[in-house]
Amino acid sequence: MNARSLFAAFALFLAAADGAFAQSYPTRPVTMVVPFAAGGPTDTVARVVAQAMQKSLGQTVVVENRPSAGGILAPEVVKNAKPDGYTILIHHIGMATTPALYRQLRYNPLADFEYIGLINDVPMTLVARANFPAKDFKEFLAYVKANKDKVTYANAGVGAASHLCGMLFMSAIETDLLTVPYKGTAPAMNDLLGGQVDFMCDQTTNTTAQIKAGKVKVYAVTSAKRVASLPEVPTLQELGLKGFEVGIWHGLYAPKGTPKEAIDKLVAALQAALKDADVNKRFAELGATAYPPEKATPAALAAHLKAEIEKWGPIIKKAGVYAD
Repeated sequence: MNARSLFAAFALFLAAADGAFAQSYPTRPVTMVVPFAAGGPTDTVARVVAQAMQKSLGQTVVVENRPSAGGILAPEVVKNAKPDGYTILIHHIGMATTPALYRQLRYNPLADFEYIGLINDVPMTLVARANFPAKDFKEFLAYVKANKDKVTYANAGVGAASHLCGMLFMSAIETDLLTVPYKGTAPAMNDLLGGQVDFMCDQTTNTTAQIKAGKVKVYAVTSAKRVASLPEVPTLQELGLKGFEVGIWHGLYAPKGTPKEAIDKLVAALQAALKDADVNKRFAELGATAYPPEKATPAALAAHLKAEIEKWGPIIKKAGVYAD
């Protein structure tokens, strides 16, 4: 057999292998890695989406929590995973803010991953322990400013959504407060419920049930408009903090080099999940909004991530907030 024939045979072999992969994938469970602790808001979104994606994939989607400060471990784990479509990452806005926050980040959000698509948009709430003395935002603001050396602000670690929201809030009210970082939102919320810390800014996915049960006090939402699940809660803009808007978005990623056939099936499964009535009902209960299918694409996520990196980088650098 001459060289040309060998090349042709090899090409046919690759084509057949690709076709076999496309038809068979997935043949075993897919692992969705979450950068934060179980019970937190991103974990909640992950479990809702994973359960729905299983219907299209025909395989179990296992949620694996890899919590760390700022959520930087999980992306590194997924970056280094075998690019075969069986390990994927769900992450929020932290994927866009860590490049500015960490001097020695061991992954590049723009270069080390394949994109699957955007998932949802989540507003945040300003909440305090149930027995916090202020009855409304006006009293809250006055109390916080008068007791800035004693009031404690909880967050889920540097780079977490709660950290970013708190940083912008302190900048907006021109007051530095005592911050208490945790390894994830769930432990921060537990201490807020227990009265060990005073207040925090957290996603509606984690606070709506606590607010409705009266376990925490709510003073405002961070979105431009009021949230349907919490219609009585005013926005911070309504309360005088003009231009204050923080929305947390989630996206789905895979290791660089994951075959297009696997990415295509994951995209289709994500799009089907975001059309699912049960998913949208659950998101609505949590104050979240699913992105339309045209945003659940690699191109849309890539463009959004790039824009968010460009937006948050200067804000973080101006604030002088860094982590080792």
